[in-house]
Amino acid sequence: MTPRNSANSEAVRRLAAADPVLVDVLPLSEAVPDFDPHTVLASGASLDWDQYVGGQRNGIIGGAVYEGLAENTQDAIGKLASGEIRVRPCGEYRCVGSLAGIYTASMPVLVVENRAASNRAYCNLFEGVSRYRLNYGVFNSEVDQNLRFLAEVIGPTLGEVVRLAGGVPLLPIMKRALRMGDELHSRNTAATLLFARELFEPLMQLQARSPKGVKQTLDYLTSSDYFFLRLSMAASRAAADAAHGIAASSVVTGMVFNCRDFAIRVSGLGDDWFRGPLPTMHGAKLFEGFSEADMEFMGGESTFNETAGLGGFAQAAAFPLQEYQGGSAQKMVDANLAMYEITLGEHPELKIPYLGFRGVPIGIDVRRVVDKAITPILDIGVAGKAGGQIGAGSFRAPIECFELAVGAYEATYQ
Repeated sequence: MTPRNSANSEAVRRLAAADPVLVDVLPLSEAVPDFDPHTVLASGASLDWDQYVGGQRNGIIGGAVYEGLAENTQDAIGKLASGEIRVRPCGEYRCVGSLAGIYTASMPVLVVENRAASNRAYCNLFEGVSRYRLNYGVFNSEVDQNLRFLAEVIGPTLGEVVRLAGGVPLLPIMKRALRMGDELHSRNTAATLLFARELFEPLMQLQARSPKGVKQTLDYLTSSDYFFLRLSMAASRAAADAAHGIAASSVVTGMVFNCRDFAIRVSGLGDDWFRGPLPTMHGAKLFEGFSEADMEFMGGESTFNETAGLGGFAQAAAFPLQEYQGGSAQKMVDANLAMYEITLGEHPELKIPYLGFRGVPIGIDVRRVVDKAITPILDIGVAGKAGGQIGAGSFRAPIECFELAVGAYEATYQ
């Protein structure tokens, strides 16, 4: 076995062995004690402040005002420009960003531990059903009020409930949800219900002491099908991080984008991010009244899910997605099958019923992507230029970043 094949086998093994458990819900500053409180996190590979544009820039400004780091928009812009307020990529603190990916010190985060490798990853809470959310580049009084509700009510209640439960294993939920029509990126209906069921008993234990908090938390968990997405994002980041840093491995251990570029990380190539253009649309369904001209990329790291074999790599498990993001069942199957061409293994637990319970494809190999000219397919939400969500769909990662990574790999290991 060549050094590359041996290293890639180990990377795939670590991806498959990941055992994610939700162990707590805490403010970011408590979950990550070395977090700099004068920092706003954002999705994607690192950019200088003056490079951020559109909704991601607006989200960063809104995060600074929300956290009290600035009095208003103009004050925030001045402090961001001077460096008094820092902007750093989510990954620097093992966080994973949704769309614009805005995090500040007081925001509650889901603490997910991969017990197979003793590493943790963090994701902030789903903001709710409104089209207008900070992660979609909007900050106003409604968004501010909702963020404070999450920080003051939902986060503390969920944290206490999770601790009462002794943690919530996520792999059994993910395994079952794939058999119930989820692909755990754009569709999380079954997973969200299964997760809520795990919390019923500890919520009832808490009921006597905090009846209002329990009622509000139950309402929050049942108001949307998308709560579990943030858990699958943290679980996927933890799995990918465990597979990173293996010398000679050509397996992708991260896919992210900001408002300007898409980037990948490769296990055997250190902490460099290889950048390319933004993704291209494979097929999307926009909300009524919107067209492609209204679309805007403002970042996202939920594509860690595809890195770990979910989302676009499990589309054939989620035919109901046709109604939400367009396409056809056959197109979803074809796209899913193509992902086996660029990966090195199949997950032993996470399986797709329609494909004869075949394991989801895991271990994206940069060399296979380039050799076969097939790039990863990504299930993502679509943001609008005026802020907010305007649709959802499937997109293709750009091949350029994979070509750069192959060049760097050959220069390093030839």
